[in-house]
Amino acid sequence: MSAQSPLRMFATRFCRNYSAVVGLLLLLCVGLMAASASVLFPEDPWDMVSTPFLWPGQDPNFLLGSDIMGRDLAAGLFHGSRVSLLVGFSATLAAVLIGTTIGAIAGYYGGAADSVAMAITELFQTIPQFIFAIVVVAILTPTVTTVTFALGIVSWPSIARLVRAEFMTLRERDFVAASVSIGMSSFRIITTQILPNALGPIIVTGSLMVATAILTEAGLAFLGLGDPNVMSWGTIIGAGRDALRTAWYITAIPGLAIMFTVLGLNLVGEGLNDALNPRLKNR
Repeated sequence: MSAQSPLRMFATRFCRNYSAVVGLLLLLCVGLMAASASVLFPEDPWDMVSTPFLWPGQDPNFLLGSDIMGRDLAAGLFHGSRVSLLVGFSATLAAVLIGTTIGAIAGYYGGAADSVAMAITELFQTIPQFIFAIVVVAILTPTVTTVTFALGIVSWPSIARLVRAEFMTLRERDFVAASVSIGMSSFRIITTQILPNALGPIIVTGSLMVATAILTEAGLAFLGLGDPNVMSWGTIIGAGRDALRTAWYITAIPGLAIMFTVLGLNLVGEGLNDALNPRLKNR
């Protein structure tokens, strides 16, 4: 029972935030879309299966209508959710790993290591993230892997600064001094003593970074810098911009999907912040 009590307390605090529960439900819906895409729409979403510019509800076989090429918008929406979630979570994971490593080294060791790490971080932060991502993807071949790599490279500085600040605070705590006194190695102190106590802010920031990564991927795909072999929400929006005045639904439908996904991630992030922030535990 005692081992489950922290998890139970976390779940209780999270569920008290009704907006966070709504956000979680939105994310579950998107996850179900991604999981059921191949079952509900086994055909290739690039196939031209209908009359072009078929409006939503006009044909029961194509509930969300068709785009400028006669492709099923519902199939593209469901299959596109896979790409958005894959890129969003993978890029965030890469950014968190890079940022946590650099921030932990800078915050724990300080001195020259901190100066060098922060100089590199500031160098990356001087370049606008979206422009940097465009340059990286344009240099490399636009694929899901390269887009994920680009987003991970441009996103890690904020995590590095957060982790550095957390480590600089936590390294002064008594439990770290006790670990040093018993001869525990620096690597073990960082990974088993300090890092677990800094996971809360990292998780919260990471959940918000997923939303940013999804938006950035959609922007890159809209500009034609997405993977040409996979369907994504940004690709659908980009394909519908030429018919924006006559068939606005082509861009509106994936745009709403992106909006609700990002909204869900932001609401969940706020809920995680309330549940994991130690200063809120006694409220």
